[in-house]
Amino acid sequence: MKLLSFVVPCYNSQEYMRHCIDTLLAGGEKVEILIVNDGSSDHTADIANEYEKKYPSICRAIHQENKGHGGAVNTGIANASGIYLKVVDSDDWVNRAAYDKIMETLSDFYDKGTVLDMLLANYVYEKQGAKHKTVIHYRHAIPKEKIFRWSDVKRFPIGQYILMHSVIYRTALLRECGLKLPEHTFYVDNIYVFKPLPYVKTMYYLDVNFYRYFIGRDDQSVNEANMIKRIDQQFYVTKVMIDYLAGFQLDSKPLARYMRHYLSIIMCISSIIALKSGKKEHLKMKKELWRYLYDQDKQLYRKIRHSIVGFAVNLPGYGGRKTTIGIYKADRKFIGFN
Repeated sequence: MKLLSFVVPCYNSQEYMRHCIDTLLAGGEKVEILIVNDGSSDHTADIANEYEKKYPSICRAIHQENKGHGGAVNTGIANASGIYLKVVDSDDWVNRAAYDKIMETLSDFYDKGTVLDMLLANYVYEKQGAKHKTVIHYRHAIPKEKIFRWSDVKRFPIGQYILMHSVIYRTALLRECGLKLPEHTFYVDNIYVFKPLPYVKTMYYLDVNFYRYFIGRDDQSVNEANMIKRIDQQFYVTKVMIDYLAGFQLDSKPLARYMRHYLSIIMCISSIIALKSGKKEHLKMKKELWRYLYDQDKQLYRKIRHSIVGFAVNLPGYGGRKTTIGIYKADRKFIGFN
């Protein structure tokens, strides 16, 4: 049994996947690297096979017909043998010093028989061409280097939430919660983080800059033009999250507060994409999305709609839309996201 399984979804990743995998190999025999070739048409499959042949006790090449990012993650979870699981996109990488600290921490918990459901660490925006690298940390909202529960979680700042880049889940928990991501759909990483949260009881935060999140390529799903092009998929993921939270009875108030916070940000992102597009059909989709939230759970709607985020993306008229977009542009420049 491995301590940590890495799932690396790869689709036509020949140009950058080696760098990603090479940084993960530093974990040695305590890790497994599941390289999921998702129906690539370039040399991704050959590279995956090469790593499996060279590191047979660490790397495993899994080949499947194209199912999208979600389908590749599903395959990784189904094949993982590690106690913990981390998804690393093939154009991203990890920092060695932080990696060593994480492995040491997970090993210590395992040796002591401590059940840890989720480990969190920082991630860094590695934006192409940018001199300033923004670090996303959580030290203001959660305790550092101690086991904590939802009752210990404070309010997260507006606009900040836990991304797939920052989370390591206990593998069995992902299976226990019945996580299965939609196939052939972008932006499902939000579902990956969101759905297991009610099952998480014990957490630990390492204030180290582990995950390096590369952004800046024109073909990336988070590129603004691509998000507008795939707005239907962003809205679909948002509705999946609405349905899930609206149907879940949460006993923990801090957990409920955080999940509302998370959903409000995804509602915000969906709304801004529609506003940035400016097309009538997209503005109509935005209106219908907020109506969908109202119809599914009126109380949830009121809490999100009357929050600062809900107010900001629903300013009336053309002037209101321009103001919202202006705020978004300022945040994008300051934080450094795509």
